[in-house]
Amino acid sequence: MEKKIDLIFIPAPGVGHMVSMVEMAKLIVARDHRLSITVLVMKRPGSITDLGSFAKSLSIHGDFDQTHIRFIDLPEPHPDSVAKFKNAVPFFASTVEVQKPIVREAIATEIIGRPDSGKFAGILVDMFCASLVDVAKEFDVPSYIYIPSGASFLGLMYYMNSLRDEQGRDESEFMNSDADAILNMPIFSNPFPAKLLPLVSIDKGSGSTMFLDLPKKFSLANGIVVNTVAEIESRAISVLSGDEKVPPIYPVGPILNHNKNVGDKHDEIMRWLDNQPPSSVVFLCFGSMGTFSEAQVKEIAVALERSRHRFLWSLRRPSIENKPTLAKEYDDPTEVLPEGFLERTGEMGKLIGWAPQVEVLSHKAVGGFVSHCGWNSTLESLWCGVPVATWPLYAEQQMNAFIMVKELEVAVEVKMDYRKSFSGLEDGDMNIVAATVIENAIRRLMEVGRSDRVKKTSQECRSAVIEGGSSYVSLGRFIDDVINNVSIL
Repeated sequence: MEKKIDLIFIPAPGVGHMVSMVEMAKLIVARDHRLSITVLVMKRPGSITDLGSFAKSLSIHGDFDQTHIRFIDLPEPHPDSVAKFKNAVPFFASTVEVQKPIVREAIATEIIGRPDSGKFAGILVDMFCASLVDVAKEFDVPSYIYIPSGASFLGLMYYMNSLRDEQGRDESEFMNSDADAILNMPIFSNPFPAKLLPLVSIDKGSGSTMFLDLPKKFSLANGIVVNTVAEIESRAISVLSGDEKVPPIYPVGPILNHNKNVGDKHDEIMRWLDNQPPSSVVFLCFGSMGTFSEAQVKEIAVALERSRHRFLWSLRRPSIENKPTLAKEYDDPTEVLPEGFLERTGEMGKLIGWAPQVEVLSHKAVGGFVSHCGWNSTLESLWCGVPVATWPLYAEQQMNAFIMVKELEVAVEVKMDYRKSFSGLEDGDMNIVAATVIENAIRRLMEVGRSDRVKKTSQECRSAVIEGGSSYVSLGRFIDDVINNVSIL
């Protein structure tokens, strides 16, 4: 009997990162029965989210042998070990650093030391866990980087790293750059406004030093797997592939969680959509951490009411804690809405908390999506062929909005340079987007509708993952390289 081949996956300790890597694992073991994957689940100190149980729940659906994916919960680091880090990049990076000995022990006992262990083929780590390529070298196995964002984000990281390390420029100079300042990045066909640079790439207080050091670790890896589609980011992939500092690129997306949700709220939402005319509903949803202040919520409500478009609005309340956290639902949303809003809009709209996003976007009644432009949401909108009104909040979302509006031309802008505190605290008065701006964006969004360009991009995403498609071929190439590396170890 042929001995199986073991791969280790190490996601960053965040929900979006976990979803993407588990779906990637499912794709791999479904494609090649020789491969088995062990997912090491790190815990964020003090987090109340049970990532281990969440990860296991993701893996119960799919056309693959369930025994070929297993999960190991790693011990939680002491909160004091990362207490000083308030921003995501240094927080993730420090969580990884303090768990290096734990990861080594898990590999030694759960992979190499198991009686039924197979050939240890290597480690695939989330981009924020890039320092673990050192652990792979200790075990003399290949390492691979997983980018849950797009190829353009990877290109941005290398570009900003080059500005700092090769041209001697301080990234923080872009914090106060002129509003009209632009960068001619090779990865984009359009000039890129400096004001859209992710804070994490220019703000030392947000972790830019650690962030811009990541490409050094990437360059030590055997390859970089990217959750994107070659056809929609062809320029960025071409530029990266031609850079000798960058390991081989494997675009394997869009990697999405297509599992159907169940429950009373799910069924109620889908029944409401079933009763709406085709392409008549604008869907507003801002991700697992996307919330707004009461003042901003009121502006959105006024815009929706004035637009007279049917709407499905996922409204979540901000955290009262000064740290990143998943958004919660309002016990009584009327406390932040204009007086009488629900009564006046009861026939045209529906207010919800949690939303089964992929299923909503797939519904024929939905004609537009007001989105924060997280990469998962961006891929979902492209897959479903739904035009977007971009309203980025944090992380690399401003750049994703630029890609959608300028590079792909499948979106309209609400406010592309909008920035929000990653902690979820109240927005300042200067950061409020007026109802007139939101209303105009919604009207333009619903007028554009499912244009030929939107339909073409959707078809490219769907064609990429079927047999013979670009992502299907790229994933096969990655699997072949993993197996070939095993044979020469």
